[in-house]
Amino acid sequence: MDHHVNDHTISDSKPKIHVEKLVKIYGPSPHHALALLRQGGDRHSIQQETGNILGITDVTFSVAEGELFVIMGLSGSGKSTLVRCINGLIQPTSGHVLIDGEDVAHANEKRIRDIRRSKVAMVFQRFGLFPHKTVAENVEYGLKVQGLATDERRQKALDTLEVVGLRQWADYAPSSLSGGMQQRVGLARALATDAPILLMDEAFGALDPLIRRDMQDELIRLQSELKKTVVFISHDIQEALRIGDRVAIMKDGYIVQIGTPEEVVTQPVNSYIRDFVKDVNRAQVLKTGTIMRKTMPLILGEVNASGALDLLRNHQRERAYVVNRQRQPVGWVMRSQLEHCVEQGNDDITQMMHSQFPQVSPDVSLESVFHLCQDGVPLAVVGDDQTLKGVVEQADIFANIGMIAAETNSDRAIAPPATAESADSSSPPTPNELSGASSSEASDSDHSQQAVV
Repeated sequence: MDHHVNDHTISDSKPKIHVEKLVKIYGPSPHHALALLRQGGDRHSIQQETGNILGITDVTFSVAEGELFVIMGLSGSGKSTLVRCINGLIQPTSGHVLIDGEDVAHANEKRIRDIRRSKVAMVFQRFGLFPHKTVAENVEYGLKVQGLATDERRQKALDTLEVVGLRQWADYAPSSLSGGMQQRVGLARALATDAPILLMDEAFGALDPLIRRDMQDELIRLQSELKKTVVFISHDIQEALRIGDRVAIMKDGYIVQIGTPEEVVTQPVNSYIRDFVKDVNRAQVLKTGTIMRKTMPLILGEVNASGALDLLRNHQRERAYVVNRQRQPVGWVMRSQLEHCVEQGNDDITQMMHSQFPQVSPDVSLESVFHLCQDGVPLAVVGDDQTLKGVVEQADIFANIGMIAAETNSDRAIAPPATAESADSSSPPTPNELSGASSSEASDSDHSQQAVV
């Protein structure tokens, strides 16, 4: 059975890690089992016939440089076998594991050791600290293996402990530290080697919930600074969606779905994935850039108050955003105020423009911006270049986190209707389809036109 999953990395550059049709079979006759797999056998039938167990079944994916890639699955899904194949702790039965283009799945033992010393570091669930060594000596261990001088590795260990907030504990025994602190030591030991790839196998699985969340925050912080390529193994869907740039969900040795947290939540490929994400807090996962509505605002200097009023009336809207010639939002206007000023003979739109309005970036969660919608003014979604990308209203947030089933007719941005060409009726609706516009449409809008919020 072919379980190949379409895999789109977050970068167009050459992947840091590429796994191609990887198979690992445990048992007395793995190659016989592999032949049965190629003939269409599945995990159950092959085990029944041969006594061999399919640990990994034709797994293919890529990880971009600097990406935090989470492999998630229940016990027995194959996730830990997979990560051990990546660093050579387990020899796969078939397939390839490329690190910087080099196939480590078929490298000799010496080369594998060299790769572990220089390119790949690992953090384990049970910390793996030496109880008879101090915290600093534990962090130094990988550097000692690399052959660094005593003074140099001591300083490197102290610097790395500073990064994870434990420098003051350098000369203590690991037993003096809490579980979360010990895991930070394990993380510091991996970081100290300066390996560009970090493999984390259930690294936070043994921690209490509050400490676990703190460690997730710590990993997110460190990743924003260090930009490592991280493969993180987890059995917790909440954790996977919270920390991952992308998530691969495994079942019975194969990958069921790969996608961003938003894609996994909003576009589950089957009932197995739907069951995983049904209790997920969508407001913590979905981003404003995903649900924002296309808007073509009023351009300051190109439209006066009476022209803006005509547009609002024609589209039956109550308010509009105003941008400068660089497409940066500078304010918003209301139809009632425009009507009053035009009646008074005042055609200067700046005289009735509100300069205070909520701005958010496209990559913030809905949960973090909901409070900004309370006064009824749509959120201006602004990119890194400070240009207006779209708008988000309170009703949009409700619709996309499942609190209401459909959009209301409240004041909202003009968005083009969905067309047969822009939506596949056989696919689950995305948040953008639910709200009437896609984020790509919002970012690629024709700025030569004018429209209103």
